[in-house]
Amino acid sequence: MRKLYAHLAAWAVVLWVGGLWAIGYLAAPALFYSLADKALAGLLAGKMFAWMAWVGIACAGYLLLYRLVSFGGAALKQAFFWIAAVMLLLTLAGHFGIQPILQGLKDQAASQDVMQSLVRDRFQAWHGISSALYLIQSLLGLALVAKQGSR
Repeated sequence: MRKLYAHLAAWAVVLWVGGLWAIGYLAAPALFYSLADKALAGLLAGKMFAWMAWVGIACAGYLLLYRLVSFGGAALKQAFFWIAAVMLLLTLAGHFGIQPILQGLKDQAASQDVMQSLVRDRFQAWHGISSALYLIQSLLGLALVAKQGSR
């Protein structure tokens, strides 16, 4: 049974980090490149990022719990544990902090495209912060993959 839990942890890392990179750097850019309607591209990308946030929350929860159960208090001295914890915090900040702000700005723009509205500058600033946090999370994901087998 112990091997199953270890395999689930490895799969959680693959699902989480692979999903971050696939959605953020392949699927979302492809939407904006391929669709003439940028508002639709943004809507679809936003849905994918939201799903990815929930995947990240679930994977992080499992990984942190797995490490604590497997290594006890020693897990708190492992880089893997803290990388996963920071990635989780970034996910939570993005999904529950920044995304509602972006949605609120879209709502303020009403029927107008947010990029053509009076809230454009604020939207761009918050979108930039969101993108920077996502990049940091993605890079931490690479570190998580590298630290996966370490104790």
